Amino acid sequence: MDKENLESKRWLIAGAAVIMQLCLGTVYAWSVFKKPLMGVHQWAETETQMAFIIFMFTVGVAAAFGGTLVDKKGPKFVATAGGVLFGIGTLLSGLADQMGSLFVLYLGYGLIGGLGNGFCYVTPIATLIRWFPDKRGLVTGLAVMGFGFGAFFMGQIAPKMIIAYKGGMTASGVALTFYIWGVIFLALVVGAAQLFKNPPKGWLPAGFTPSATTVSAADSFNFGEAAKTPQWWMLWSMLFLNVSAGLGLISQLSPIAQDLYKPMVDPALSADDAVKVLATAGGAVVAYSAIFNGLGRLFWARVSDTIGRKAVFATMFASQAVIYALVATGFISGYTLFMIAACYLLACYGGGFATMPAFAADSFGPGYIGKVYGFMLTAWACAGIAGPLVFAQLARSQALLVAAALLVAGLVVTLIFKRPERKKVEERLKAQA
Repeated sequence: MDKENLESKRWLIAGAAVIMQLCLGTVYAWSVFKKPLMGVHQWAETETQMAFIIFMFTVGVAAAFGGTLVDKKGPKFVATAGGVLFGIGTLLSGLADQMGSLFVLYLGYGLIGGLGNGFCYVTPIATLIRWFPDKRGLVTGLAVMGFGFGAFFMGQIAPKMIIAYKGGMTASGVALTFYIWGVIFLALVVGAAQLFKNPPKGWLPAGFTPSATTVSAADSFNFGEAAKTPQWWMLWSMLFLNVSAGLGLISQLSPIAQDLYKPMVDPALSADDAVKVLATAGGAVVAYSAIFNGLGRLFWARVSDTIGRKAVFATMFASQAVIYALVATGFISGYTLFMIAACYLLACYGGGFATMPAFAADSFGPGYIGKVYGFMLTAWACAGIAGPLVFAQLARSQALLVAAALLVAGLVVTLIFKRPERKKVEERLKAQA
């Protein structure tokens, strides 16, 4: 295949990646499903939230092993398997509502859906890093931008579907909503997966020369080498801290927004109409902040190509810590101000996901990036437990202050990070042999 065809091929793969990530990112609208499920089945906050916690933990673990499979089996195989699992998991989530079964919800939404999502999430990232050595930040930002935007569509559409289907298959209206989306996911995610493949070995875009400040494909660290460096664990920690704060907020976005909107609800409305108004208000915050989750992924990743990955992470950590503290102490209050704050915080949350793959590839090379970055996503798994659990167990202001403290810690780690030197790593490994 000539270079012109390869150039077209890589942009086609990028388009398929965006479609796939749009579908995967709908999971960030979980909070719009949580309240109807709790109300109908009388499930408690923490036990309902456990479905999302299991999901986020499973995504991170699946992404780690999915990255290894991408290096061994190729991206098409891993993405296809992930698409099938994600679709089935969504269908089982609908069945969980019909049965009134938390176990089925944990199994379908949490475990099976999480496995599929994790396999699919890491695949386009690992693939596009190889196809776009000249635009690492931009293209990974473009791909995972779709993940952020997915919650916008779900946040806008799902509340209306739930209300429309209420009293149909189930009193909550959640079951049929999940069934419809499950079929959509099976078609779109599995279809997009068929376009994925790695570039020919040694291929580089026309006119591109790798930067001397990054690790080349030939000098890439394998996972064993990378994991023995403190820098790999520092990047892991930075991802964990950023994601913990963001996921905690995401898990409570709709309930927080609804509580802040309550004083604005017309007291003359009936109870049912008031519930609809509040659900719409909560869904709006989920939807609009999801736009910024997506835009932030593209914006911060693109900026990192210019000012560097380290500078971007330092900026995001510092600014988020201040905003979380302001919300916690009441200096930022009210529905509208909270929506603005949430939009920025999710832009930084998404920016961390978009910038980290390029950060890892710059530091350890693209040769084994599927496994090197894939296992770094275990930070996402751990954050999937820590963040939502903190926000479920602590009072709201306390949880927000904990998030601010985590981000300050992330800033410290970022400021002391230095890219590993290949020669020093080789000398240390030789001494350990």
